[in-house]
Order: sequence, then structure tokens, then C-alpha cells
Amino acid sequence: MSKSLYTTLEIAPGASEAEIKKAYRKLARQYHPDVNKDPAAEEKFKEINAAYEVLSDKEKRAKYDQYGDSMFGGQNFHDFARGQGGNVDLDEILRSMFGGGGGFGGGGGFGGFGGNTGFGGGFGGGGMNLDIDANVTIPFAVAVLGGKHSISLSGDSFDIKIPAGIKSGEKLRVRGKGKRAGNQAGDLYLRIDVGQNPEYEREGDNLVKTFNVPLYAALFGGKVSIQTLEKEVTLKVPENTKNGQRFRLKEMGVMNRQSNVRGDLYLKANIVLPPVDKIDSALVEQMKKSLPQE
Repeated sequence: MSKSLYTTLEIAPGASEAEIKKAYRKLARQYHPDVNKDPAAEEKFKEINAAYEVLSDKEKRAKYDQYGDSMFGGQNFHDFARGQGGNVDLDEILRSMFGGGGGFGGGGGFGGFGGNTGFGGGFGGGGMNLDIDANVTIPFAVAVLGGKHSISLSGDSFDIKIPAGIKSGEKLRVRGKGKRAGNQAGDLYLRIDVGQNPEYEREGDNLVKTFNVPLYAALFGGKVSIQTLEKEVTLKVPENTKNGQRFRLKEMGVMNRQSNVRGDLYLKANIVLPPVDKIDSALVEQMKKSLPQE
């Protein structure tokens, strides 16, 4: 009698429960599609899971030990799975053989990576871990103002909703965009990385943007148009404006997601001096005589 399920897990037919679990964990790590990029790894991973589903359950194991691979039409398990053209639903096959309680999502024992393995989910009766962890970089403006951001994952493109005020390191959960098994789908957990914007500095919930002020406006006052993240504003610059002087625009900064209070935007003046050769020579001479040298 062939013992191909034992061969799949690379153990002897008389292996103990502890040996079965140890072998499964080793092989599951080795062939998990997130770790092993070999195109054949996914099918191998399915075979390993199905073998563990049977051999980790005393009743299923006893039935398999009694009938062997006659349960797979006389083929060994490896050839049976390969003969399905890559579309084999091992979950459904095990249900039909062992009843409705079997299958990867039932209470029979297969639980995907997890527990003590460090992959999450558990090896007990918790079901396959179908969740996916991924990183995504979003534009600075989207992080501040919120909105939609398009991402592509495993050939699937979709939009995610970004809440205003999100920070680098935070995680977003996207339901139903994880791995699929039959009619079940896991979730996608995205770790957010906020892209840089050279025009802005972030100070907590406040933003700082440097803007250019012509010398005339700095000396005698004037109006300067400034494009912010959400709209263009016209700032009235007072006379005698100093280089580096800040002007506050209330509640145009970053939303604090805990307090639901928005920070401020500070506009920092950069006085732009005209080239001396562009100034009238008589005025230059007068400035040399009149301007303080200290």
C-alpha cells in the first residue's frame, strides 16, 4: 500500500503527532508562495497542506492508513494532484472523502502559518491564514488631505481610501484583498510610507512652507500669491518683513486622527534680493550712502 501522504511530508508512516507537526512546519515555510518564488511552489504548498490536514487528524489518518491511495483513484497523492491540471480543489476533495467537517477552513487542524512559527494565524483549528502584509508609498498631499490612491498587487489594480492625517508606519486594512481559498478571501494589511515633498516640512500636526517675498514687498508691504496643498492663497505681507518670518494660516495643516483637530500651516518668508546690476545706478549710489552697514 502506498503511503504518499507520508512521502509528501517526508516522514515515515509510523511518525508521531509531534513529528508530523514539525515536518509540516518545516515544509510549509520552505514552500510558502510568499517565500518561495518557484512557480511550482504553490502547488507543492497545497499538497503539503492537504497531507497535514489528513495526517494531523486521528480519524482521517486512520481511514487513510486503512485505504491508502485507493482514495485517490489508485494513484499516489502526488500524481493525483498533478493530474488535475493545476486546478485541483484539495479542500473540496478532502470534504468529499472525510465529510463536511474536513477541509482547510474547517476545524480539522490546518491553520496556515502562525502560532509559534511567527507567521500569524496558528496551526490549530484556526483556518488558513489568507491575509497579506504589504508596503505602500503614498503622496505627501494624499497623506495630509486624504483621498484615493491606486495600487497594484498580484496583477490586481484597485483604489484604497486614505484617511487625512495618516503617518508613516501606520497600517490600513483592506477587506477581501488578501489571498483566496475557495469562496474565502483574506484581508490586505498595508504599511504606509508617506512620500517626501521638498516644499513642506512637517512639525507634528503643523506644516511649514517657505515662500519667496520680493524685496519691495518686504520693505514696503504688499500681496503675495502662494499655492498651498489645497488651494492658492493671497497673503498680505506687512512692511519691514524679516527673512524667515512666519505667517500662520489656521487649520491648514495636518489632521490629528486621535483628536480630530487639524494643525496649522506656517508660511516662512524668504526675501529675494534683486541683482545689483538690475537696479538703477543712481539708486545704487544712494543706497551705498544711506543703507546701514551693520
